[in-house]
Amino acid sequence: MSKSAQLGSLFTLVCVAVLTACGTPESADVSNADIARVKDVRSSFGPQFKVTDVGQTGIDPRLLGSPALPNGIKFDPADCGSFATAQVLPTGVKGNMAATIAEGDGNRFIVIAVETSEPVPVNRPEGKCKRVGFAGGGVRGLVEIVDVPAIEDAETMGTHRVLQTIVNGKPSTGEIYNYIASFSTFLVIVTANPLVLPNTPVKPVDTQRARDLLTAAVAAVRG
Repeated sequence: MSKSAQLGSLFTLVCVAVLTACGTPESADVSNADIARVKDVRSSFGPQFKVTDVGQTGIDPRLLGSPALPNGIKFDPADCGSFATAQVLPTGVKGNMAATIAEGDGNRFIVIAVETSEPVPVNRPEGKCKRVGFAGGGVRGLVEIVDVPAIEDAETMGTHRVLQTIVNGKPSTGEIYNYIASFSTFLVIVTANPLVLPNTPVKPVDTQRARDLLTAAVAAVRG
């Protein structure tokens, strides 16, 4: 698979879960930060995992668009739709990214480090928008806030998205967890979802591993 194809697949997964920004800590020293060091997390995966590194390359914000939902979709609460459809990066933000992808034990983990042209902090929904359901046009699902590790001098947030569609008259359900840390002009993003394999029961997502990866990746990038 070409690098451009890898990136397209990578960001297709990311775009369903990462949320746009609003404010971030700027006190941490990032003078030694390097997104290429995200590959250091590969040492945490055993031989049962297939691990692939995506070297540092430019990012295209258009690849990080919100997931396409059918016309007429309705949200519950009704005024919380922006939480479920927010863009990853504001218009005009440029930068570079690097990533490590690991598949094994019935799960896929994608660990991404991004350096942007300006801070892209976490948009943390409040109150009733911490859990949003949606339905319409043959799909239904929810987006909700989940536990995420606290990381010094970083804004962190975790989300869980479930999407159900009808395939050949039968319901098909997918889910993805997303954990993000924002510090200065850097983002570290971990997505985790179950692998769907023929004749194999779907395993639960190892959310503890995903949370640990976020902490480890931030430490690696910061150096």
